[in-house]
Amino acid sequence: MNIDLTGKRAVVCGSTQGIGKAAAIELASMGASITLIARDEEKLKKVLDLLPVDDTETHNYLVADFSHPEQVSTVIADFLKHFTADILVNNTGGPKGGEAISAAPEEFLDAFSSHLVCNQILTQALVPGMKAAGWGRIINVISTSVKAPLKGLGVSNTIRGAVANWAKTLSFELAPFGITVNNVLPSTAMTGRLQSLISARAEREQKSTGEIEEQMVREIPAGRIGTAEDVAAAIAFLASPAAGYINGVNIPVDGGRTPSL
Repeated sequence: MNIDLTGKRAVVCGSTQGIGKAAAIELASMGASITLIARDEEKLKKVLDLLPVDDTETHNYLVADFSHPEQVSTVIADFLKHFTADILVNNTGGPKGGEAISAAPEEFLDAFSSHLVCNQILTQALVPGMKAAGWGRIINVISTSVKAPLKGLGVSNTIRGAVANWAKTLSFELAPFGITVNNVLPSTAMTGRLQSLISARAEREQKSTGEIEEQMVREIPAGRIGTAEDVAAAIAFLASPAAGYINGVNIPVDGGRTPSL
């Protein structure tokens, strides 16, 4: 099975922590050159130092805050003056928790902007290079909520669904050019976001975080909370040459928790 990414460049968003960081490290281990993108330059530098390097790889980073799409547009335009990319991993921290009925309209607009709009900016910028190469991978890190909405995540459920349908539409449009578009759906990977959601739920239900984690584990057939590396492995496979005939799909990485096909 060919999973060699030597000679490929991957732009990995949200790559200073959690799933984005784990994905960047995994893709680099497969031979890809990595362009990290996130808002915290000091954290970006630290992750850059963690990436494996050989004679064929050159890693770098871009600084942009996804709550300001114009920053994303500017930095990716500057990037394209020097590079093209073969792989794009769209990964952005999720909106805060809460019921949909309680969310201010601005919360939906802000989430739509930082997720779907920024995804669109990056994709439009990088797809011409992928078309020219006749090869490309676009992988969106979303959530199992696109299959079964999660309680207490009203804004996230709404926006994730929009991103999933955007991605499916792109998969039809870009497949003739050798470009695949797929979604990876984490549910219970122990990241900073999950920890914050556990803490909020513990406070709301007046329980300890340990009790909430135990409840979550009971809902997972695999019997454990996942890791960022579990999700990164799925991203890495979809980015590889071996996944060239997988297109337009949602792949849950949740230990079997999602109650739908």
